[in-house]
Formats: sequence, C-alpha cells, structure tokens
Amino acid sequence: QVNLVESGGGLVQPGGSLRLSCAVSGSIDNINTMNWFRQTPGEEREWVAQITRSGMKNYGENVKGRFTIFRDNAWKTVDLQMASLKPEDTAMYYCNCIDYAWSNYWGQGTQVTVSS
Repeated sequence: QVNLVESGGGLVQPGGSLRLSCAVSGSIDNINTMNWFRQTPGEEREWVAQITRSGMKNYGENVKGRFTIFRDNAWKTVDLQMASLKPEDTAMYYCNCIDYAWSNYWGQGTQVTVSS
C-alpha cells in the first residue's frame, strides 16, 4: 500500500510558475514509477510526467520543456515544477504511483488554475 498526498496547487497568472509536491508514504520500496496526471471536467485524465526507479524522466508533449519532475532520494516526495504556465494547464493534478505488482495508487488531487 502506498499513500499519496498532493499539495501546492493554486491560482497563478499566465507565464507564471508553480511547484506541486506529492508526499509519499507506505510501501516505498515497492515503487516502480511515479507519475503526475491532470484532468479537467468532462475530459480524460491526461498523463503529464513520469520518473522511474532508475531516475529516467518522461514528459507529455503538451508540457515538455516547461515542466520538470523531481524526487528525493528516499522517494518521500515527488515534485512537479511547472513554468511558463498557460490557461490550458488549468486542471486538477494527481500524483500516481505504480508498484512492482502493477498496482496503481492515486492521491486526492490539487487544483491548478492559470488565469489573469
């Protein structure tokens, strides 16, 4: 069992930056990959970024070059640094974990609103 709690969401102006944080607890040694997803009402959940156990990072096309995923060495936090934010980045952002048994865990989400 892995528990995830997101924080750091809020209102930011277009072009601004925001850093989301995901606090990780539970069976950390079983974590395979950590991801950030986002979702707007009525839309499919969109994959945003991934960091693997080996440290490899991957990004969705819509955020590549603007967002960066980080983790601490103990896998206690996984952050998403967001820059050059656009109104279309407005969404509920979710932290996700996939363990070695291919079980998925989700946080409760944190809202990001990009608006002037």
